[in-house]
Amino acid sequence: MNLQDVKAPGTAHRRKRRVGRGPGSGWGCTAGRGNKGQGQRAGSGGKPAFEGGQMPLARRLPKRGFTNALFKTVYAIVNVSDLEKAFPEGGAIDLTAVKSKNLVKKKASTLKILGKGELKVAMQVKADRVSETARQKIEAAGGSVELSS
Repeated sequence: MNLQDVKAPGTAHRRKRRVGRGPGSGWGCTAGRGNKGQGQRAGSGGKPAFEGGQMPLARRLPKRGFTNALFKTVYAIVNVSDLEKAFPEGGAIDLTAVKSKNLVKKKASTLKILGKGELKVAMQVKADRVSETARQKIEAAGGSVELSS
């Protein structure tokens, strides 16, 4: 099988209709835009939220509250059981080490350790946040916890 033999199922990739290409196409002349007027001219799309002069919906609805979504802190969350699997030999663990094992996304900037699962290896964990159960399990296994910043 070659790449040119692959066919799309049904009409998944239907060709775009080319309007305004002469009378033989069936879509020549006015190209489906009607005769004369603003709608036939180029650039007559208008604004996306324009409602013909009626008060737009965004201005009709009441505005309330406050959002701080642009500045919220999003933590990359890792459980103790995930650390056990990814680092069976233990050692020093921080955000860069966790990223290198693909436990969190590359763009993550803060790390939080949660206490789900068991831990039998001593680890020196450096994270932004650590839950109380995770701290207890890490220290019970002979490791240490350091909070960064």
